[in-house]
Amino acid sequence: MLFSIMELKDFIYELPKELIAQKPSDVRDMSRLLVLDRSIGSLKEGIFRDVLSYFKKGDVLVLNDTKVIPARIFGKKPTGGNVEVFLLKWESPSTWKCLVKPGSRLKEGAEVIIDGHRAVIMERTSDGGRIVKFDMEDERILELGKIPFPPYVHNEKIDPGRYQTVYAKVPGAVAAPTAGLHFTEQLLQELSLNGVSIVKVTLHVGIGTFRPVKTNNIDEHKMEFEWYSVSEEAASTINSAKKTGGSIFACGTTVVRTLESSSGKDGLVVAGSGETNLFIKPGYSFKVVDHLITNFHLPGSTLLLLVSALASREKIFEAYEYAIEKRFRFYSFGDAMLIL
Repeated sequence: MLFSIMELKDFIYELPKELIAQKPSDVRDMSRLLVLDRSIGSLKEGIFRDVLSYFKKGDVLVLNDTKVIPARIFGKKPTGGNVEVFLLKWESPSTWKCLVKPGSRLKEGAEVIIDGHRAVIMERTSDGGRIVKFDMEDERILELGKIPFPPYVHNEKIDPGRYQTVYAKVPGAVAAPTAGLHFTEQLLQELSLNGVSIVKVTLHVGIGTFRPVKTNNIDEHKMEFEWYSVSEEAASTINSAKKTGGSIFACGTTVVRTLESSSGKDGLVVAGSGETNLFIKPGYSFKVVDHLITNFHLPGSTLLLLVSALASREKIFEAYEYAIEKRFRFYSFGDAMLIL
């Protein structure tokens, strides 16, 4: 039997730059919504609040309650040159895995002066990062940082609060689970009143969410590990719905990866925490997730591959072509898509 190799070029599309959203919509749940119904291949336009009509009593909406940390910290070398330290992952008290700029000039033992404090480069990691030891407590480190916006957003005037979901709770992400940015507290309350169970899981979104696939053979791409947690309550609610005919709506690709990583062959979710590098691409068999709320993703990204795994490459590219023609807004601060 011959197996076809999935190539990166098959997941590239052309996006006019003006469709890359540079700010969020004025009202969270008034962003536009494109609904793709996989069963009949139809596309329907609306606004995000319309998601209410696609849930039924007994369904479950799963949210990622990670909170973006102020990961961008600016300092200077003892000689006066500017330095940026980007927090990636907490390692131990006052010690973080980071990215640094200019990386080529910050070797082991180098010092960075940050608001009168010292940070020392302890070692270089295999993926080009640095282990950095600060001479201040973690609370102070985060006080000196700024919320990092995606690299394709060139608008520094955005309220940092708009890059957090209204239910963000557990600090640890360096990028927002952006599908959740569309929800308001009122919309969540209405869903709950309609008999929809809302549960939260946690996956701390890493910098890898912005890193493109670089291997032409997609199967050769390696995902970075990200920490996740699923509570007993969340697992029980999801499993109960699966057994009684309820549908599982994942809000965002991070929720998809969390649920699929924590499920057994029987499709039931197991509570617990750990790290996952699950790479979901076309050919993957979903065990938990029935429907997905998501944004429009970058060409050649693992996120685009994930939604193509759920809905097929053909249907996703048809939807993206339609969205471009109808001038939907793309990426983190852009409009939303519901895959049924």
